[in-house]
Amino acid sequence: MEALLRKQEEARRRGEEAAREAQRQEILRRVMTPEARARLANVKLVKPELARAVEDYIINLALSGQLKELIDEEVLKEILYAVDVRTRREYKITFKEKR
Repeated sequence: MEALLRKQEEARRRGEEAAREAQRQEILRRVMTPEARARLANVKLVKPELARAVEDYIINLALSGQLKELIDEEVLKEILYAVDVRTRREYKITFKEKR
């Protein structure tokens, strides 16, 4: 009985997550050109966390009414660069000499 409830809960959660993701993709489809969406899909393959941050940023702009026109590839490049600079982590490697 408990296992059945867990499976139902898991299925409900997956359904809700799929609905949220579908809604995100619909918003992005409405505010981006096909070329920009293709570029974002390519970025998602290499850096999924950067793509997610950019998607969140674009969705927030769209929902707050700050977008006046479709986001094309050039605007997306600028957004990608700005978000990447903000979220980039610096790595420092130091070598210690043996004595």
